[in-house]
Amino acid sequence: MIATASLILLGLACVWLAWIDLREGIIPDWLNLLIAAIGLVRMAALAGWVPAVAMLCEGIVIGAIVWLLRWLYFKWRKFQGLGLGDVKLLAASAVWIGIVGIPTQLLIASGTALAAAGLMRLSKRPVTRLTALPFGPFLAFGLLAVILLQQQG
Repeated sequence: MIATASLILLGLACVWLAWIDLREGIIPDWLNLLIAAIGLVRMAALAGWVPAVAMLCEGIVIGAIVWLLRWLYFKWRKFQGLGLGDVKLLAASAVWIGIVGIPTQLLIASGTALAAAGLMRLSKRPVTRLTALPFGPFLAFGLLAVILLQQQG
């Protein structure tokens, strides 16, 4: 019951996140915190507080690594390639899928974002290297897809 309810709440939060990011170009901190909190409560209820704290630590590590990569990219290119909301969403995602699931989430998110950019191009919308495309909806989709993949494996 807790596992199902938490997945439903996560799905609703991901849809809400995608809607906000597509409309406003921002992922609210409270929504990232909600996603992390639901994952933390779910893990605590299903496996206990020790594994829940371990997943929280994985989220912090992922957040720090991705923030560092964001900072290095900015120093190198003088252009922000990833928003802080995306960094925080990846940290919150790690609470759900662990460090091991993040590369797959990024692969799925990047592939679907690339497909969306291709569809934009096919529909005659201008797409350049400076075209902004909110990445949050694709990260949210990737998170849900990895959860499904992990449950089947």
